[in-house]
Amino acid sequence: MWHDNILGTIGSTPLVKLNKVSGDIPGTVLTKVEYFNPGASVKDRIGIAMVEEAERSGKLKPGGTIIECTSGNTGTGLALAAIAKGYRCIFTTTDKQSREKVDVLRALGAEVIVCPTNVAAEDPKSYYSVAARLHDEIENSFHANQYENPSNTEAHYHSTGPELWEQTDGRITHFFVGAGTGGTISGTSRYLKEQNENVRVVGIDPYGSVYYKFFHTREFDDGEIYPYITEGVGEDILAGNMDFDLIDDYVRVTDREAMLMTRRLAAEEGLFVGGSSGMAVAGALQWMRAHKDEISESDVMVILLPDSGFRYLSKIFNDAWMRDPGFAPSRAGLTAQDIIEARSRPNREVVSVDVGEPMSTAIEKMTASGVSQIPVRDNGLFVGSLTESRILARLIEEPETRHRPVGELMSEPFPIVPKSMHIDELSGYLEHDAGAVLVEGEDPTEFYIITKSDLINGLFKLGRSNRN
Repeated sequence: MWHDNILGTIGSTPLVKLNKVSGDIPGTVLTKVEYFNPGASVKDRIGIAMVEEAERSGKLKPGGTIIECTSGNTGTGLALAAIAKGYRCIFTTTDKQSREKVDVLRALGAEVIVCPTNVAAEDPKSYYSVAARLHDEIENSFHANQYENPSNTEAHYHSTGPELWEQTDGRITHFFVGAGTGGTISGTSRYLKEQNENVRVVGIDPYGSVYYKFFHTREFDDGEIYPYITEGVGEDILAGNMDFDLIDDYVRVTDREAMLMTRRLAAEEGLFVGGSSGMAVAGALQWMRAHKDEISESDVMVILLPDSGFRYLSKIFNDAWMRDPGFAPSRAGLTAQDIIEARSRPNREVVSVDVGEPMSTAIEKMTASGVSQIPVRDNGLFVGSLTESRILARLIEEPETRHRPVGELMSEPFPIVPKSMHIDELSGYLEHDAGAVLVEGEDPTEFYIITKSDLINGLFKLGRSNRN
C-alpha cells in the first residue's frame, strides 16, 4: 500500500505512556505524539483541512497564493498541502521563532517575512497585520487565518478527537493541551465531550498570555500581556476558534518550567519534542498533583505534544542558549519567594500609582517608599510602569511634566511572575525588561515587587547565611 502524496500520511499519531517524569501520579498518563505527522507537528492536520475547504468554497483557485501568519508549524502544514496541490506560499512569522522553523518553511518553497514580536496585534508591523495586508494586495490569494478559520477546529473534531477516543477504547478521562489559535483544544474537546460529557479538559498557558486569566475571570486584561519565550502557544488576542466553554480548568507555566521539562522528556522518556510540549506536560503534572485526590487508578489522562525537538536545536537543546535567559539549573535552587523573604521588610506589598494621577504624585510615592520603580494601575489592573530614569529624563526636557497624568508617560507594565519562579529565570526578566517584576501573592489582589537591587541584596544575604 502507498499514498498518492505526503498528505496521506497525516494523522493516526501514536499514544506513548509517560513512565518517569509523571512520578507518583495515579492512573495512566499518556502523550499524543504529534511529531509523527509528516511536517512534524499537529498543525499538519489543519493545513490540509483549511486548503481543501478553501478549494471547495472557491476562496482558493488554481495557481493561487496561500498567505498566513504562523509561528512556523501551521506554515509547514500549509506548505506541504501547497506542494501537493500546486500553490505558492507567503508566510509571516515573528522574530522570536527558532531559526529552524524559518529554514524549514523556506526549504519547502515558501517565502517568509519575519516581523517583530513585541508589538500589538493591531500594529501594522505585526505578523497578523502584514499577512492581512498581503492578502489585500495580492490577487488570487487565500488568507488561511487559522485564528478565525472554522476549518481549524473542524480538523481536530474530525481527526484528533476520534483518534483519542478510539486509541483509548473510550476510556480517556482527562485531556491536557496548550492553546494558541484555539482549534486543537476546541475541536478535540467538543468531540470528546460529545462522547462522554465527564471528560475533563485542562488548558495550559504560558505566563504572558491572556488565556489563563480570561478563562478564570472572562476579563481580557492587557496587563497580562508581556513577552515570553515558549513558542507557538498562548496569545495576546482572543482567537475566534477558542471556545472557553469547552474547557474545565486552566493552569499556567513559566518559560523555565517548560524548557526544563522539554529536556527531561528527551532525556528520561525518549520524547524529542518542542517547548510547547514541555509546557503542556509541566502544566498537566502541576494540575494532576494539585488534584491528586480526584484521580483514580482507572483514569486515562492524555497530554498532547504538538511538535518536534528538531525545530529547536539552536534554542532549547543548545546549552549556551539555555544559560542566557537563566534556564540552566542553578545550584542555589532559590526562588522569588526567597528573595522577598530576605528583604528587611518582606511583607511590604507593592506601592502603585493610578493612571490618572499627576506625575508629582508618583514622584512623592516613590520618594516616600524609597523605590526607583513603580507600577501603574487602572481600575486595579496593572497597565504600565514608571522608573526614576524615565521620570528624570522627562523632567529635564520638560519641567511641567510633573503636572501631566501618569498615563501619558508610563512605559510597558512590569511582568507578573509566580513566587515559585527560580532566580535564574527571574534574573533574565530583570536583565532584559524594565528592571522590576511583580510577584503574585497568596491572594489574587496581593503583589510584591522585586528589583535588581532586591535580587542583589537577597543573594548577598542568602549567600552569607549559607556560609554561616
